[in-house]
Amino acid sequence: MKAIVGLGNPGPKYANTRHNVGHMVIDELVSRSQGTLAAHRSRNYIMTGRLMTAPIGEGNFVLAVCDSYMNVSGGPVKGLLQYFKIEPHDLLVIHDDLDIPEHVLRLKDGGGEGGHNGLKSISSALGSKNYERLRVGVGRPPGNQDAADYVLSPITGTARTEYAVTVSKAADVVESILSRGFVATQADLHSN
Repeated sequence: MKAIVGLGNPGPKYANTRHNVGHMVIDELVSRSQGTLAAHRSRNYIMTGRLMTAPIGEGNFVLAVCDSYMNVSGGPVKGLLQYFKIEPHDLLVIHDDLDIPEHVLRLKDGGGEGGHNGLKSISSALGSKNYERLRVGVGRPPGNQDAADYVLSPITGTARTEYAVTVSKAADVVESILSRGFVATQADLHSN
């Protein structure tokens, strides 16, 4: 089974912000499968499924968003993996990344957290950095704007449409990982 976790903060105040792009991708995947997220005792909202094109016994996945603020995502993610008996290497975390230009998608397997507090929390809770990441570029804030203010401010105007396209592309990447695997998807994504 593969765990796919979209990082973000709970509640309507944060729903339409760059910091919640991970949540947005999970929402898109849930919508595509015509399912719903349900509260789970691991302190996540989850939906389980199976890739219909996968051989029997394979292609199972769980989509999740944590019922916590991003900076303390580690506990819920660890609880999710423990409940479903999933190893860290079968975890894909979707998150915003200030160091990648807006709307650029990158896949990374393991490594450092690049200053991302959500990833730091997950790595600390799991005792491992050996998990996959789908990094959604949000770029650097304009001018002298504080990075926290930038990622937590609402996405407005034409940027909303642009982020809808990015979220859809990110969901395509996740579906490709489930059907073709991480390495093949990464090779295709990074060759563009």
